[in-house]
Amino acid sequence: MTTIDRPRASLASETTGHAASGVREVTTQEAVVTRPGARKVLAVARIVIGFTFLWAFLDKLFGLNFSTPPEASWLAGGTPAQGFINGIEGPFAGFFGLFANPLGDWLFMLGLLGIGVAMIAGAGLRIAAVGGTLLMLFMFLAALPSATTMVDGELVRGATNPLVDSHWHEALLLIIAAVTLAGDTWGLGRWWAKRDVVRKHRWLR
Repeated sequence: MTTIDRPRASLASETTGHAASGVREVTTQEAVVTRPGARKVLAVARIVIGFTFLWAFLDKLFGLNFSTPPEASWLAGGTPAQGFINGIEGPFAGFFGLFANPLGDWLFMLGLLGIGVAMIAGAGLRIAAVGGTLLMLFMFLAALPSATTMVDGELVRGATNPLVDSHWHEALLLIIAAVTLAGDTWGLGRWWAKRDVVRKHRWLR
């Protein structure tokens, strides 16, 4: 049987051209998480945290009568970010007061929507993880001291843990989803990673 070897010069030029274009090889989740069961668990966690953010957006947009009554919805003239910011009494109240305006509402709502959609779709997880972690950090700082929270528009104090709360948990889930390429399982991550723009700019992964 005759075998035909490809010329080394051709292979070298192909590799050089690939590198010169700035396009990197695609790393898939299988190279990061080897156990299929673990990949599925990570996919479920990704979708759950994504729905958490997306639901918060929908509830505040339409007033689905869970944490937001219909009359306080964004579409009804409510202020999703300002209502929370105006109740802050901690050491960072002055800083967050800078966002107690319509721009703050837009940034907050677009953040919830973008993070939720990215996590559920499984694409753009790195941007979603960074944005979501910053959002969780801001909300954690806003709740200091001793983790306060808003309940029915009123500031309620008294947390079971003064340092670690649900904001940390949500931020960690976002980061874990991004670093483990969780969007490759039951998501668009694998397809998204093969786009030329994503291969050139890995932070879009």
